[in-house]
Amino acid sequence: MINVLIADDHSVVRSGLTSVINKMPNFKVIFEAENGTEAFMGVEKNDIDIVVMDLSMPPGENGLVTTKRLHAKYPKVAILILSMHDEQEYIDAAIHNGALGYVLKNSPDSELIRGIKTVAAGKVFIDVNITLNQSDLDEMDSNQANAELYTYETLSKREREVLPLIALGYSNKELAAKLFITTKTVEAHKANIMRKLGLTTHVELVYYAVHHHLIEF
Repeated sequence: MINVLIADDHSVVRSGLTSVINKMPNFKVIFEAENGTEAFMGVEKNDIDIVVMDLSMPPGENGLVTTKRLHAKYPKVAILILSMHDEQEYIDAAIHNGALGYVLKNSPDSELIRGIKTVAAGKVFIDVNITLNQSDLDEMDSNQANAELYTYETLSKREREVLPLIALGYSNKELAAKLFITTKTVEAHKANIMRKLGLTTHVELVYYAVHHHLIEF
């Protein structure tokens, strides 16, 4: 069982989150906190695997400060920020302070569930409704966070369709005909995939696809 702590200053939000999380197989909310201090104490006194953290919990320290303190003392605890702010500087600060994921409060429950499952696996998760372009990634303060963002989760649905076909050796023309798109669109998808995954050669792409069981020979 994966134990979850929820930190939010609104009881109705905590209740809603608890309801969603407790319906997930193998996940259970075992502690609720209404501020950063309670959240830190909750991790100290309980066997917590994941913290779902609000950024703003007045009065007292904000979620970023608590995130930094928790990450410094309990680096194995995965912290998922749940916030109303979608600005890049908030995401930058959250990841830099030790958060492993960032989900928007106005996103559907399915996105929260994806976020929890992703950070539980030790991977960085950024809400699909947040747009991070290359300049955003270049401005990230944390080199580790910047590297971790190059994950399969960042690929669009179409890019996930294209990736295994590229790895299997389909030409741009063959891909275009198979997916009913132009060759220029295929080239754009290929460029985005290589950039998002931090790959530079076709051999690296094939290795990535095999390693992550996206294709079989």
